[in-house]
Amino acid sequence: MSATRSSPGPRLMLPGLREVYDVYVREADALPSLPSALHAEVWASQRLGSLEGAAPDARAARAALADLIVCLRAAGTPGARAFLRVLAAIGPQEGRAAAGGAADASPAPAAPWEDALGRVVPGQAWLIQEGPLDGDRLVCEFRYEGAGTAGMHAVAVRLAYGGALTEAVVVGDVAALMAAARTAMQAELCVVQPYGAAAAGARLRAALHGAEPPPETCYPALALARHRAGLLCGDDPHTPRNGPDSPSGP
Repeated sequence: MSATRSSPGPRLMLPGLREVYDVYVREADALPSLPSALHAEVWASQRLGSLEGAAPDARAARAALADLIVCLRAAGTPGARAFLRVLAAIGPQEGRAAAGGAADASPAPAAPWEDALGRVVPGQAWLIQEGPLDGDRLVCEFRYEGAGTAGMHAVAVRLAYGGALTEAVVVGDVAALMAAARTAMQAELCVVQPYGAAAAGARLRAALHGAEPPPETCYPALALARHRAGLLCGDDPHTPRNGPDSPSGP
């Protein structure tokens, strides 16, 4: 290598994806100006879904996550720090500690919503059944600690017969969603009933960590939905979980 060549950047496990990481670092410049922690979590979940969806297997997805954290740490921008904080809060378990450490080392200022990241509490869970061929739809409500109804949202998933994931979305207007569901119930188009948080969490976790890849449209919501499923299962939202169903390292 010529001594006059510029630095190629941090060493990566998947150097062929360097341009992808660079795009994410640039896009993260917009993160600190987003209006809330929920907006930031949805934004980051979409990027993580793109990485996971493009990876040929779980090992490659873990390597891409590790590379992304390295690139964000090297960037040192306010947006990179914000992205690292979101990863530390709701990202894959195997990357949270590294992302948090990289954010701690950043000299960049904190985003205004940083302290709220991942600090949500479960609300009501609902089971919506539209017919034997349509599977079950689970709607699980959440709100941020100390924020009242501000930032209330839901994770809504549709499970086919056997529990396979067919749809996963993050819903901002929970009241409108449930009003539509109740209208459909009155028209005898579906059944809506309360559902236990623990049971909902167990079904969500099984579907979101299934052996088969989910439909492509599910990937943008996966990271956030997995975090919320962990809360329903009783995981500590601020401490990485170590257990038999935790993702393994590279």
